[in-house]
Amino acid sequence: MLFNSFEFIFVFLPIVFIGYFLVNKIHHTAGIVLLLLSSLFFYAWWNPAYLLLLIVSILVNYGVGTWMMRTEAMKKQILILGIIFNVLLLGYFKYTDFFIANFNHVLNTNFQLLHLLLPLAISFYTFQQIAYLVDRYKGKVEDNNFLNYALFISFFPQLIAGPIVHHKEVMGQYLDAAKKKMHAENIAKGLFIFSIGLFKKVAIADTFAVWANEGYSNVQALTTSEAWVTSLAYTFQLYFDFSGYSDMAIGLALLFNIVLPLNFNSPYRAVSIQDFWRRWHMTLSRFLTDYLYIPLGGSYKSIPRTYVNIFIIFFVSGIWHGAGWTFVIWGVLHGLAMIVHRFWHQKGFKLPAIVGWIITFQFVNATWVFFRALTVDDALIVLGKMAAIQDLVQPLETFSATSLELILYFVGAGIIAFFFKNSYDWMQGLRPNPMYAIAAGAMFLYVALKLQQVSEFLYFNF
Repeated sequence: MLFNSFEFIFVFLPIVFIGYFLVNKIHHTAGIVLLLLSSLFFYAWWNPAYLLLLIVSILVNYGVGTWMMRTEAMKKQILILGIIFNVLLLGYFKYTDFFIANFNHVLNTNFQLLHLLLPLAISFYTFQQIAYLVDRYKGKVEDNNFLNYALFISFFPQLIAGPIVHHKEVMGQYLDAAKKKMHAENIAKGLFIFSIGLFKKVAIADTFAVWANEGYSNVQALTTSEAWVTSLAYTFQLYFDFSGYSDMAIGLALLFNIVLPLNFNSPYRAVSIQDFWRRWHMTLSRFLTDYLYIPLGGSYKSIPRTYVNIFIIFFVSGIWHGAGWTFVIWGVLHGLAMIVHRFWHQKGFKLPAIVGWIITFQFVNATWVFFRALTVDDALIVLGKMAAIQDLVQPLETFSATSLELILYFVGAGIIAFFFKNSYDWMQGLRPNPMYAIAAGAMFLYVALKLQQVSEFLYFNF
């Protein structure tokens, strides 16, 4: 079930929202149970078979956490077992065919691929549960109620594509009696940011998706100007797709009086690659920093060791996004860029902000080519054509849109991404009034008329 579908917006969400606050009047545990069952139903909507895997993962991790809580003697060994379970589970479903294919290629063998379907959200709920086990090991988790834990993992606004939350961030909110009643301001803010996210996804991201798909389906035939349009179309598609999802997740949680952490903070305004990663997928960066970079030694050891640690977390980030060499290359390039940035900063060099922004945006745009292309060869072809600047002024014949339409959309998207206050800031400063209600209603009405063309969010694939 997609956030941008009729069944979610007009059936699932109203029933769960009203039902949650009604059953809370009977007993608070009933509200937890209803949210948990609703989240499992939401997850099972795509494929009920995935639900069994999610439940097994929740049961095992809860069991490991409880085991750790009841013993001190083998606590570290139990933690390691729990982490190995999660890594193996993710590795089996996500990377088995990737390793078999490469093994066959290198050793000229002929092992059959398993063609495993990637269970939805497994990358997200696996990382979230690893974080839970580490927090449990460090004594940062006090509550051990199974229902609460299961809801913490499966809460539907953040289950599929994040944000990756910490136990301590949300558990207190689930248990707070003051949050069991409808809150008018939270409802207004939630609907407002949900409407903005829905508009970003349906009206903007899905439009750029058409041109990105047209370009990447005709890589060989692209001219220089078409290669630039193709790369920028995906750059803006991904931005508004992920930003839209993040807005909707925050808005939906707020309807239930749950505040999720910010996950997206105008990343295309970044003036360095470090700044970019402080703004893009913020909770993934936080997870990799807290649960990988710092345990590896962070920047507290030698400078070479710091560079190695930086490289490792970006390599993991790349392979986490997808089992393919394009994702590995994308992660490695960002890791190398971060190392260069660290070296540059340590030497005391500085760039004017505008120069830093241009370099950062162009680097991000170029590396998204690897992120989107089906093969490394396709990515190199697109980048090679983008580099032939002498042929830049050429007619655009690959796309279904006119040149004027493309220019208007790119300029509009650029203004929103580079200059507009982001939706989270809008929500924070929101004082409900008729003007905001009309704006949110207009966006919602526009999108509602286009819901027959719903599409999945890009991060569902990761």
